[in-house]
Amino acid sequence: MTIRRFEDIEGWQLARELTRQVYAVATRGGFAKDFGLRDQITRASGSVMHNIAEGFDGGSNAEFAKFLRYSQRSCSEVQSQLYVAVDQSYIAKEEFDSLYQQAARTHAKIGGFIRYLHNTLTPASHSTKKKELGTKNPKHP
Repeated sequence: MTIRRFEDIEGWQLARELTRQVYAVATRGGFAKDFGLRDQITRASGSVMHNIAEGFDGGSNAEFAKFLRYSQRSCSEVQSQLYVAVDQSYIAKEEFDSLYQQAARTHAKIGGFIRYLHNTLTPASHSTKKKELGTKNPKHP
């Protein structure tokens, strides 16, 4: 599959769904009133998808991989914050499990993409644009 825009990246699609699910639970009940946790977990979930998008427009595969690692860290942050949410009874155990697994799937998919990028890198290609991915922006030839 050729990736032409960041929206084509499966990890970004999973991150978008994670963000949608996090917002759905964080904006109701006691969770919505815990401004600190609510804001932190919604920012962290958004950061997963935003870092993928930002890295996509970077100058090299190596730089892109760096932003993908930031996305993975944000996934882990969401998972940790989910423990606080379930411990405070803001979400049920079933919701915790579902959200935690969505974050884990997202983390794993991003990890696979990082491995792919590293496997396509050669010493000479560290500074080349993501030619291997066919990532030309369709709006900007």
